[in-house]
Amino acid sequence: MIQKKSYCFLGITTIYFFYGFLGIITFASLTQSSLCRHDQRDALLELQKEFGIPTTSWNTSVDCCSWLGVTCDDILGEVRSLYLRASNVTVNTSLKTHSGLFKLQHLRELDLSFCHLQGDIPYSIGNLSHLTSLRLSLNNLVGEVPASIGNLNQLRYMDLSCNHIRGNIPTSFANLTKLSILSLYENKFTGGDIEVVLANLTGLTDIDLSTNHFKSSFPSFLLKMSSLVKIDLVENQFEGTLDFGNTSSSSKLEVLSVGNNNFYGLVPESISKLQNLNSLDLSKNNFKGKLPSSISKLDLNFIDLSYNKFEGQVPHNFWRVQLRPSQVDSGSVKLSHNSFNSFGKPVEVTDGATLAELDLGSNSFQETFPQWICKFRHLTHLDLSNNHFSGSIPQCLKNFTGLQVLNLGRNSLSGFIPDFIASPFPDFIGAPLRSLDVSHNNLIGKLPKSLINCFDMEFLNVKGNKIKDTFPFWLESLQLLNVLMLGSNAFHGPIYNPSAYLGFPNLQIIDISNNNFVGSLPQDYFANWTIMSLVWDESDIPEFGYMVYSETIDLVYKGVDKEFDRIYLGLKAIDFSGNRFSGHIPGSIGLLSELRLLNLSGNAFTGNIPPSMTNITKLEILDLSRNNLSGEIPRGLGKLSFLSYINVSHNHLQGLVPQSSQFGSQNCSSFMDNPGLYGFEDICRENNVPLSTTQQLEESLSEPEEPVLNWIAAAIAFGPAVFCGLVIGHIFTSYKHMWFIAS
Repeated sequence: MIQKKSYCFLGITTIYFFYGFLGIITFASLTQSSLCRHDQRDALLELQKEFGIPTTSWNTSVDCCSWLGVTCDDILGEVRSLYLRASNVTVNTSLKTHSGLFKLQHLRELDLSFCHLQGDIPYSIGNLSHLTSLRLSLNNLVGEVPASIGNLNQLRYMDLSCNHIRGNIPTSFANLTKLSILSLYENKFTGGDIEVVLANLTGLTDIDLSTNHFKSSFPSFLLKMSSLVKIDLVENQFEGTLDFGNTSSSSKLEVLSVGNNNFYGLVPESISKLQNLNSLDLSKNNFKGKLPSSISKLDLNFIDLSYNKFEGQVPHNFWRVQLRPSQVDSGSVKLSHNSFNSFGKPVEVTDGATLAELDLGSNSFQETFPQWICKFRHLTHLDLSNNHFSGSIPQCLKNFTGLQVLNLGRNSLSGFIPDFIASPFPDFIGAPLRSLDVSHNNLIGKLPKSLINCFDMEFLNVKGNKIKDTFPFWLESLQLLNVLMLGSNAFHGPIYNPSAYLGFPNLQIIDISNNNFVGSLPQDYFANWTIMSLVWDESDIPEFGYMVYSETIDLVYKGVDKEFDRIYLGLKAIDFSGNRFSGHIPGSIGLLSELRLLNLSGNAFTGNIPPSMTNITKLEILDLSRNNLSGEIPRGLGKLSFLSYINVSHNHLQGLVPQSSQFGSQNCSSFMDNPGLYGFEDICRENNVPLSTTQQLEESLSEPEEPVLNWIAAAIAFGPAVFCGLVIGHIFTSYKHMWFIAS
């Protein structure tokens, strides 16, 4: 019996050994077969040369299936996925018709996003018929999409966004019946019959055609696709009225964005058919009339109706349904730039509603400050600007512990500016408020010192009120403060205190005009205003990075009040006008080489115009009028090529006006009431030469004839030169930087 067991054990051991050995051989065989095939390797090496892929990423001594961005089939050794990005592509290249890429015919996934690609998409893209995912976004591709794209009938994901592709969507798109996600945004597509092209793609869940040139009526056929979750048609030329009558009864649509088109008319009651909709963007169109009552049936978390012609009453239950406590703190309601004039009564807001952004700006609301807003304690952005709200600012706002942007400007609010901080925040955190605008109201009292706890404060505008206070030196501790607007109030006293003054290192715009500030400024007053001396190169910053703030400010621009509805990085401005400053203009003003606008008019400054002012090479607007300045105008000001507006009138200046195109293009009034100033006769088209100079000319007439002839010859030669200078100068000065965008 024992012997039987021994044989049994031996047999079992032998079987296990055999199968184990077989397993090792099989594993080795599979491992060997998973190596990248030679034809795949050769195709990748061709691609490496085309794209300039460094050998550190694709090393020929290593199996090509382990190269960066390459994934192969474990058994067949075929390249199935290719993922390249700018980090491992070193040259700008175009996809060639015979590129090694199109020899990888077993590819399932291809991602060449942000790879500096140029030129057309080649017809041979159709060779990759097994592709399920194609990403070519963020390149410089041009031309039209080739019809061969229709060969990719296994495609589920296509992203051609952020290129320069033009023309119609090819009709062969109709073959892509498995397509789930289609992203064509930010190109130059013009359309064609998109219903013929896209209606067959019934499996679409996400379609993004935004920022193109599509022009047609609203593609209501998309609403029949029950699988669609997102439709984005923003920033095109779609037109006509909206029609939701064809909406599938099983519609899953959650996001509908049709902003910035040419739609018009009423929003139909049938919008309530979009039962799963949680995001609606109808902004920047020509919709009009009242909101349909059925819109309150939608469980929206985001709604943007701004920049239309809606009017009348906001439905009273609009707020109750839209923003429920169960939703995340990201709710957003934007109704700005319409003609809404009231809220339905009673306004129903669920306690604890999690609205994060509320923008009712630029409407026609005429009521007291809406107290029901106090229930939205999670607000981060609140804009009620440019309406007719009255009454006082409620104390409840101090309970909005996450509030970052508060804009109540251009209303009829009265009373004091409340403390916006309920209790002191930890020193290392501070309050999150970074933008506060209460300008152009009827507010009184002082600036609340609790703002000193707003460490992130960047924008502060209290202009156009009745605030009576001394200069808030404590604001200098807010190191991120970029824009400070205190103008047209009743501030008083000096703006310099040797024991408290630190300067504003990050301030790029300051307006303290039309107050009662007094005193003189030391010569080094502007020494620490460092951001105004840092060179800002437009070419280093992409277009979307120009804008710093979307808030509106008003500045005196060329002697006239102008509104600026955007503030850009390049705009640096100082307006101290309309006060009672005395003494010399600080010479340190010349350190602010990036300053664009300087207005010191309407004060009592004395002495000469600082020669250092000629170092402000980016200066465009200079107003020194209505002071007690004396001496000559520095000649170097005439060499500031961007200087387009100068006003030195009503001073005691003397001597010759700089003979340059910058000065020659000014109005006569810019030099008036300076008895000792001459040389602007051509500007005023009249003789305005001081008596002493007239006497000199009379004396010169009594000189011998030869010198007179020499002067005449010089004048004849000088005339054409001045004319050419004026023409060239006009070309320079007519250029205006884009940071001055007046609304």
